[in-house]
Amino acid sequence: MTFLMIIELLIVLGALYVGSRYGSLALGAISGIGLAILVFGFGMKPGTPPTDVIYIIIAAVTCAGTLQASGGMDWMIQIAEKMLRKHPDRITFLGPLVTFFLTVLVGTGHVVYTIMPIICDIALKKNIRPERPCGVASIASQVGITCSPIAAAVVAFVTISNANGYGVTIPQVLMVTIPACVCGLMCAALASFRRGKDLDKDPEFLRRKSDPEMFNYMYGNTATTLDKEISRSAKASVYVFLFSLLVIVCFAFCQMIHTSSGETVSKAINLPKMNICIQIIMLVAAAVNIMFCKASPKKAVGGAVWQSGMVAVVAIYGIAWMADTYFGNYMDQMKEMLTGLVTNYPWSIAFVFFLVSVLINSQGAVVVAMLPLAFELGIPGAVLLGVLPSVYGYFFIPNYPSDIATVNFDRSGTTVIGKYLLNHSFMMPGLICVIVSTLIGYLITNVLFAGYFSAL
Repeated sequence: MTFLMIIELLIVLGALYVGSRYGSLALGAISGIGLAILVFGFGMKPGTPPTDVIYIIIAAVTCAGTLQASGGMDWMIQIAEKMLRKHPDRITFLGPLVTFFLTVLVGTGHVVYTIMPIICDIALKKNIRPERPCGVASIASQVGITCSPIAAAVVAFVTISNANGYGVTIPQVLMVTIPACVCGLMCAALASFRRGKDLDKDPEFLRRKSDPEMFNYMYGNTATTLDKEISRSAKASVYVFLFSLLVIVCFAFCQMIHTSSGETVSKAINLPKMNICIQIIMLVAAAVNIMFCKASPKKAVGGAVWQSGMVAVVAIYGIAWMADTYFGNYMDQMKEMLTGLVTNYPWSIAFVFFLVSVLINSQGAVVVAMLPLAFELGIPGAVLLGVLPSVYGYFFIPNYPSDIATVNFDRSGTTVIGKYLLNHSFMMPGLICVIVSTLIGYLITNVLFAGYFSAL
């Protein structure tokens, strides 16, 4: 690596670091500064912005935003709350599963803001240390992104893989990520089951409880959605949303199944590419929600789901464009430096994905920025699919909105960001979940079903 390469890499890392300090839109916008320095200051050839992935995200979050605006998401949260309150003793295991599958359905982890106060409330009223379910539940809300058929990370992985000769489909990705991530989450929940002191033995909690004002703050209110009246149009919007997901999965299966002549069903019936199918279906579902399910467009664009999705678009736009510019200009040198390592230990790319994710608060951006480089280095698609869960590493530094919100939702004060920053409530469950999920994903694609996934 030359001195100039190091200087330019430091510019890339510096832009990511400064962007992460400001958060939100800053990640993408400040990456634009890094891109400008590389192009105008060092004369690099600009890379290509990931437009296909961005279009899919826009369509998906528009659909999910109308679901939220119609009240359909409230119904989904209400159903989840009923299940949780029916089994309060199992909140440490059920809480993470609920946040995980909500993310799988909606495609964004920001849905956790509605259900997390309920998880905290159930744990506290059952005298269970809220840190136990809350820490894992926050992790689960982000882990679900690599398991959602409409999430940017999954769609980007499929799109980029197909462009590089690895013909994987969305159902095939989910066949790996869902079982791998569920196993990882359950291991994290098991490790958290007896984590920390019980509330009746925790001196800090007992001190807070002895204060009448603090006692009223912790136990005086009940977080619930059960008193919300759900309209028929809200329920209808959920059915529209679920039906659209089913259609997407069916179209994806058409890419997997071959006719007697050897071509796929998708080609035989002249379906467009999968990224186009997803965009069309999501836009149609959004239109149906607006026209027939009383989803206000103004309310949709003002909701947390749509806004968080647009932030992800800007982040992926700036970060991936800057990364593609840097790596694209030094691809030959990168191959020369890393070929030996990835040839002998191809799974080591998981460490690269994780470390980049620590800096980039977007799994979709990690996939878009790093997956093309991984394919250029000659890493097999089956390996990359197996280690896909490793693109979640931004729990390591606790500055992500869902983690910060979880700390604030826990009225008991047991879910914390530690004095030394890294000793926080999300570190242990996050590390366990990502490590176990990655190992199991790799085991599925490269050991148990190696022939199937290698032949894609």
